[in-house]
Amino acid sequence: MPESALPNEHTWPQNTSLPIMVRNLQYVVAGKFLVDIDAVEISAGGPTIILGSNGAGKSIFMRLLHGLIEPTHGAVLCADKLPDRALRRRQAMVFQKPVLLRRTVAANIAYSLKVHGVPRKNRRLNVQTLLRQCGLSDLAKQSARTLSGGEQQRLAIVRALASKPEVLFLDEPTSSLDPAASDLIEDMIKRASTAGTKIVMITQDLGLARRLAENVMLMHRGRVIEHTPSSDFFNRPVSTTGRDFLDGSLANWGDNDG
Repeated sequence: MPESALPNEHTWPQNTSLPIMVRNLQYVVAGKFLVDIDAVEISAGGPTIILGSNGAGKSIFMRLLHGLIEPTHGAVLCADKLPDRALRRRQAMVFQKPVLLRRTVAANIAYSLKVHGVPRKNRRLNVQTLLRQCGLSDLAKQSARTLSGGEQQRLAIVRALASKPEVLFLDEPTSSLDPAASDLIEDMIKRASTAGTKIVMITQDLGLARRLAENVMLMHRGRVIEHTPSSDFFNRPVSTTGRDFLDGSLANWGDNDG
């Protein structure tokens, strides 16, 4: 796939939604704290990878970061501001199970470009370029919902990247994919990060985390236990929880999402 940056007529002012700052963030359901984080800062740079056992609160935390759900208490700030709708448009999120429109592969991308203000005269060329970059040119006229799991994930990611978001949230993008499909997703993530998009990603794949992460955030029981450079975490975690997680002895907690 081509190595060039993703095309778009629209570019955001740099770093207008970074850093993302969490302040006294809590999410409570039926009296249970699913997320309870005093302070975390996610800065510009290489990928931030969120790790943790099932039930650690990772997916809920990511939805809070992106503003899809409201916290019970506390706030998520973007560059010291409460994010409004315009600022949220500078971010994008791809779910573990992609949400695709009932349209062709090409039409899914074209719709994203339209929503983000790319002029009609430029959309066709952009769509063609984006399809080549995600390896789906031959499937342009196929219904998006008939693609394989890996193809759907690639489409969802390139559609999200079509607007050149400042921040891209990814919730286990390689989950249940075969190695070849995972490698294609990994390549897309690397190229997006190199092009300047801040990647915040949940994964259970420690190999992928080692290869991609600039820094690692370990969650357990709704809290952030470690937030540290990747090499430090994988070589010398400072917490017992971190050591237990890496050696596979950390128990799951509760039935809450991710």
